[in-house]
Amino acid sequence: MPGSRGPARSTRHPQDPDAAEDAFERLPATAGGAGDAELHEAGPRLAAFLGEVPPGPRAAVAVLIGACVERGADPSACAPAVFAGAQEAFGRAADFCAAWKEAGRGELPSHEGEGLEGADFERFGFGPVMAWQSLPQFERACVAMLNSPAVRRTVPGRTGLRDAVTRAAGLSGEPFQCLVYALAVLDDEPFVAIDRATGAGFALRASGIGDNFQLHTLLAGVLIGGGHLPGTAPSPEAVAMCRDLPGQTPTTGSFNLVGADGEWIWNEGNPADVPVVDGVRLVLLDPPPYERSRPAGRFFPGMTGELVLERAPTAEESRALLAQVAQPGR
Repeated sequence: MPGSRGPARSTRHPQDPDAAEDAFERLPATAGGAGDAELHEAGPRLAAFLGEVPPGPRAAVAVLIGACVERGADPSACAPAVFAGAQEAFGRAADFCAAWKEAGRGELPSHEGEGLEGADFERFGFGPVMAWQSLPQFERACVAMLNSPAVRRTVPGRTGLRDAVTRAAGLSGEPFQCLVYALAVLDDEPFVAIDRATGAGFALRASGIGDNFQLHTLLAGVLIGGGHLPGTAPSPEAVAMCRDLPGQTPTTGSFNLVGADGEWIWNEGNPADVPVVDGVRLVLLDPPPYERSRPAGRFFPGMTGELVLERAPTAEESRALLAQVAQPGR
């Protein structure tokens, strides 16, 4: 960044520990005073050397890259390095969790270091310990990247990162829900919703929907609010807040969502949980068994949600799909 004394402009050797420490200490304050144009340039430049940053400050630099992206830096240029750093951190953290349990140490230490002893850095290795401590920061940085539809659609590395997060979650018992849900977000995904009472079907396409609370409200907005089904529609404000309007507002569930396996589709889950039938995710719409009030809004405030009604399947198409639905599980 112009006027900064960060690592990219240091005249000292890039591996000089004193110079590096000095530069890392300056970065947050320097970035905080930078304008949008400077941060647009800084994000990719910081990402270019993220892999060379020592384990201690690496996650903090990843968060700073995420902040640059949130201010307009190119997420597609920044995401590969952040994903690679996060995958390495989750992988090494999983090794740390396994070693910690094998040593019989009981409950894992906090990410802030509570429960660690000074000797643990030598016993388990500085890198694995720092990786464990860095996970909340890497989670935050990755979500900032995944808010971008371009990153979700085109940037490689999501599968390896997902596998590393899954392993770390299994060994630690920590769900890392924000990152798990962000990695599961679907784009340009075909859905078919069928009103079980009437057999009326609706072919839709979903993108950027973080959880099934958001999906439920958008479905009700499109189908009831659009006059295609009877019932009480969510308010226009609730629907807008599930798309791109900031904030949350109270709403009431309009349906009971059921999958092709006959099981309820829980609002707390995400659209990737919805079972697939004949290449589409099939949602059956039943009346709600009781009133469910909840706040309407986006699981990821920086991610735009979309649900578009494309067409009405024929009666034959809807019947063919319904014929493959299991009996209700409850």
